[in-house]
Amino acid sequence: MLLFCSSLLFFACTKTRTNRNPYLIETSFEYQVNLNLPQFNALQNIGNPVFIGTQGVGIKGVYIINTGFDTFRAFEASCPNLSPSSCSKIVSSGDIATCPCNSYEYSLFTGQLLNRPDGEFLYDLLEYNVRSSASTLIIYN
Repeated sequence: MLLFCSSLLFFACTKTRTNRNPYLIETSFEYQVNLNLPQFNALQNIGNPVFIGTQGVGIKGVYIINTGFDTFRAFEASCPNLSPSSCSKIVSSGDIATCPCNSYEYSLFTGQLLNRPDGEFLYDLLEYNVRSSASTLIIYN
């Protein structure tokens, strides 16, 4: 009995990092955005996403959007319900992003799948952390 309780305690305390989405392998990164630079001017207005395709930032890049009240959100540019492939990079049109492989649409304000089929469990966009300081955003995972 003591051995059983000890093994339960051991496994309960073991730290393992789990992915939030089994299709997407999460990597650690940190990227700074200077809101004063011209390529990020769109982020001065609510609802205008900006794509960052710098290698090493996310899997297929990151979309950042100003959601108002000095709040910014960042989402992975990979389709969340597919393993990365040649067609699994979402494309934005305003604040809606579409996966060209399966035509699923996602809100860049919330990351939610907008045209979710009834009864199916599907993933929303993978969200990254955003920290702001004056005119700099830091996107990280």
